[in-house]
Amino acid sequence: MKLGNYNFGISFLASLVIAALLLSSCGNKSGRRTASSPGSFSASTGAKYNFNDNDTTNFQVFKLPKEVVGPRLKFIQGGRAVLGSQEQDVMGFRDNIERTVTIASFYMDETEVTNVDYKEFLFNMKSRVSTDSVLRLEPNEKVWDGTMSYNDVYATYYFRYPGFNFYPVAGVSWTQANAYCQWRTMYVNELSREKNKLDSALSQGQLIERGVTFPAYRLPNEAEWEFAAKAMIGTQYMDENQEHGRIYPWDGRGPRNPYNIKRKSRQGDFLANFKRGRGDYAGIPGGISNDGEIIPTNVYDFPPNDFGLYNMAGNMNEWVQDVYRPLSFQDFDDLNPLRKDGTYDDANTYNTTLIDDNFRVFKGGSWRDVAYWLSPGTRRFLHQDSSTNHIGFRCAMIAVGGKDR
Repeated sequence: MKLGNYNFGISFLASLVIAALLLSSCGNKSGRRTASSPGSFSASTGAKYNFNDNDTTNFQVFKLPKEVVGPRLKFIQGGRAVLGSQEQDVMGFRDNIERTVTIASFYMDETEVTNVDYKEFLFNMKSRVSTDSVLRLEPNEKVWDGTMSYNDVYATYYFRYPGFNFYPVAGVSWTQANAYCQWRTMYVNELSREKNKLDSALSQGQLIERGVTFPAYRLPNEAEWEFAAKAMIGTQYMDENQEHGRIYPWDGRGPRNPYNIKRKSRQGDFLANFKRGRGDYAGIPGGISNDGEIIPTNVYDFPPNDFGLYNMAGNMNEWVQDVYRPLSFQDFDDLNPLRKDGTYDDANTYNTTLIDDNFRVFKGGSWRDVAYWLSPGTRRFLHQDSSTNHIGFRCAMIAVGGKDR
């Protein structure tokens, strides 16, 4: 009898071990379950998972597909950062005082949205909305007109001529930039649905469950943009220590390449397209330190920062999500800060019509700005329906769920 109980106990223990091995083998090689390798059985109950849409008898689990992000997006690993204007506030605005925040991981376009990108948007929208609506999405080419200049020629050629295809789009308002983001989200998700041969009747929620839909493309918020521009990962050593800060999206105290080790351009070359001084947009012709162009230039003309992002200083200013308020720096949450409206800093506090919830922040400096505005901590604002020849934009996307861990 004892022997029988002993044998039964051994058999029972063996079955438990086998079951445990079976469960662990359902994950990856290390036995660790992940979103892309969830195993075949429930870790809680041992019940078999259902991976077939036609099977309604068992709990259905969707494996995370191989990570596919939108074209041209760069991964920006989040973390702690000191944001704010870390240079002398020569304008006396005092509207971006230093503070420590944490930013979640996200993706950002490696370049500004180009003329050819925006032309594709307009082309596709012709099949979706009325002619009048498409006309309202057209960039304002009159931003190049000047009473006392011959820049009017760019009103005819800058957006239309193929030679400017990969130059950043200009004359786009904050409102139009948001429309582009919404269209891009819709369009790439339509392509993803077709690629995966999914039933057109599936709801947005069902597509999200299957992991085959992109999160929304959007304008980056101000904190994300500033964090990505500085790219402080290039200054780290010994875990969380940072060797030095950055005034610009590159090392050194000025806009020239201080050395030629990390950069492909020559030592002394300018690292951004900006206005060098009164009446000087590009330097003398043939000069080795020429910044390359007197107006916006090709989005790949200057070296990227340590996140792989081009022109996070110069070329074009860029719209961000945030409503402008002078006191945002003291009102922000310290995790993923964003000002959506004037809460805590009411427009009525200010004796001006230039501050309300229709004014949006833009960042980065441009081809027609002096070097001061190239610092990521500087900030300016403009009405969301206004457009200029020096403000463009790029898109961002949250990194949902982070990496497969």
